[in-house]
Amino acid sequence: MKPTDETVFELPPIRQKDDGKPRRVGFELEFSGIDLGTTADTVKSVLGAEVVSQSAAEIELEAGNLGKFNVEIDWDFLKRVSSERNGGDGDREWLDLLSQAASLLVPIEVVCPPVPLARLGELEPMIRALRKAGAVGTEESLFAAYGVHINTEIPRLDAATLFAYTRAYALLQWWLVDTQSVDMARRISPYIDLYSEAYLKQILSREESTLDQLFDDYLEHNASRNRALDLLPMLAEIDEERVKSVVDDPRIKARPAFHYRLPDCHIEQQDWSLRGPWKTWLTVERL
Repeated sequence: MKPTDETVFELPPIRQKDDGKPRRVGFELEFSGIDLGTTADTVKSVLGAEVVSQSAAEIELEAGNLGKFNVEIDWDFLKRVSSERNGGDGDREWLDLLSQAASLLVPIEVVCPPVPLARLGELEPMIRALRKAGAVGTEESLFAAYGVHINTEIPRLDAATLFAYTRAYALLQWWLVDTQSVDMARRISPYIDLYSEAYLKQILSREESTLDQLFDDYLEHNASRNRALDLLPMLAEIDEERVKSVVDDPRIKARPAFHYRLPDCHIEQQDWSLRGPWKTWLTVERL
């Protein structure tokens, strides 16, 4: 796809990992307004994808060399029941009805695969197509707190790099909330809590840190996925057992990437794109 002004993403200062490969970014979008099937059909059409697997709760799509996209209803109960009850027509009919009802109250989520920095613009046609299909975001729900999650690969998985990023975010967290005008429903939700003052004092009082100190500090103050910058997937990539000994949550997926979940999703707005949330994360990258 030839880049245009609408698909060009700014790049961070560090664009490659220590193995020389380009860094990648995965986005997760939460919204309502359209159901699971319509969302999957839209993603399939605009990206030329093929259905790999599907249930009443999840549909997996293969989009060529971009990778696998997952479209799901963000409701653990429906996912569990769908996996347990894939029997006869009665089961399928009941699950489909439950799925349709859930889509009125529970957000639909599109989970994108990690995409190389230079190819992030290839996701923008999907955003425009979902908007045209009727997707609506954060401001359309008083209780669901829809957002955009950004999973950016770390350049090097070592103590010095992780410490530098953590301190940069710690200094910027209040500014990021203000500059993004985070929706009040999301601010008061438990899903994007900021780091506590006690944790900030701990990490900002040090000039350097070991991995052991980073683990100790984070797990002491942030034994929860519900942080605007969730480092548990990153720490699990380094030492999964150590994380699980403190936070036993099967939803924690080990990966060498930050899980930044602060931005709102305004997919219904004509001038909104993934470039906006991405640009605010770049402030952390530059600092």
